[in-house]
Amino acid sequence: MTSADADTGLLAPGWTGSPAAAATSDTAYLRALLDAEAALTRAQTALGLVPAGAGPAVTSAADAAPFDVRSLAERARGGGNPVIPLVADLTEAVGAEYGPYVHRGATSQDIMDTATMLVAARTLDLILADLGRTESALAALAAAHRDTAMPGRTLTQHAVPTTFGLKAAGWRSLILDARDRLAVVRAGLPAQLGGAAGTLAAFTVFGATDSHTPDSRTPGTHAIDTRALSAAYARELGLHEPELPWHTLRTPVADLAGVLAFTAGALGKLAVDVLTLARTEIAEVAEGSGGGSSAMPHKANPVRSTLIAAAARRAPQLAATLYGALAAEDERPAGAWHAEWEPLRDLLRLVGGAARDAVELTGGLRVDADAMRRHLDLTHGLIVSERLAAELAPVLGRARAKELLTRAAKRVYAEGRPLGELLAEEPELKDLDLADLTDPARYTGSAGALTDRALERR
Repeated sequence: MTSADADTGLLAPGWTGSPAAAATSDTAYLRALLDAEAALTRAQTALGLVPAGAGPAVTSAADAAPFDVRSLAERARGGGNPVIPLVADLTEAVGAEYGPYVHRGATSQDIMDTATMLVAARTLDLILADLGRTESALAALAAAHRDTAMPGRTLTQHAVPTTFGLKAAGWRSLILDARDRLAVVRAGLPAQLGGAAGTLAAFTVFGATDSHTPDSRTPGTHAIDTRALSAAYARELGLHEPELPWHTLRTPVADLAGVLAFTAGALGKLAVDVLTLARTEIAEVAEGSGGGSSAMPHKANPVRSTLIAAAARRAPQLAATLYGALAAEDERPAGAWHAEWEPLRDLLRLVGGAARDAVELTGGLRVDADAMRRHLDLTHGLIVSERLAAELAPVLGRARAKELLTRAAKRVYAEGRPLGELLAEEPELKDLDLADLTDPARYTGSAGALTDRALERR
């Protein structure tokens, strides 16, 4: 068994092999932890709080390749997190001269939280790129099928006609909603630096020194601007500077929970609609390359939609765990912080995988406009009964119009004849253009204009 065996995703085809999987792997987390440690020493170096050679030395040693992920994971049990053994290994790798400046003034949670934000930032960048590709594909579908009429369905039944263009524009609108929310959260992901209890106390007693020996420094010989240190640390990492240490103020994690769950749901809406419309007896759409079956050679399953829908069903429960961790006691919590790591990574992976699959789904989606037209005619014109009621009421009066349409509807069901043909037998309606009034494609309301309006959004 290799150290990567637990990270391959055998039971997770939704994210396995995706860019998000690589960005959230154990190795990626190790890299982020090392990046956080190196950035802290560089920030202290830039402010003259440690010798000039410390930053370059720690940065050079903070290469993930020589570190043993499995060993770190196993030794993490001793202190409850992987930062403690990592600091020991990194200090040894840096060497005696600059090793004492590794992790100087920080606490394990500073590094773990910061690394988590780095992993989240790198994964969100990938997700945002995939959402952009999905949005473009949906915009093309909406424009191409602006006037492609299809049955609108409510409570599983035909309601009134709509267009596939409007449906695709709606999917795109949700994707853009997710994109906008993700972008805001991404821009605000903060570094974490608070020290043992969120007071930055250790940093205030370290004086600058030109010596390479920590024992030669004189504590308190310089007034340390901890705000400048926090800002420099965040800049080194490309993260946002937090107003306060957030060891038990878990807004950043809660924001990630919410936006990732929303994004999963937005992608899930697209997926479940495709799953419905791709049913054999409906077949109004089909995935470009369906998946096979182990037992039925004829099948082309909508696998991309299936995996996206699975992610959407899991995401809310993962987000709930992260929201539960908001109740974090004291200045640093026991258990609440630790409970976040796995569900947050699962959320990033699920949404990253779903976004990857959405690109493939929308880029290859096949639309059968002829099937949509056939289905509009399944109820022999009854799908436009709303329009007929509105059109006939001024001519016949509301009561008479309702009576006539009710009787005609019963005959449609009993005789299987088109509604327009039956209404043409009514002398009162001889002057009306019933062919137009009963054509479902001519009763799509403002679907075209709504589609155009939706496509104006960039």
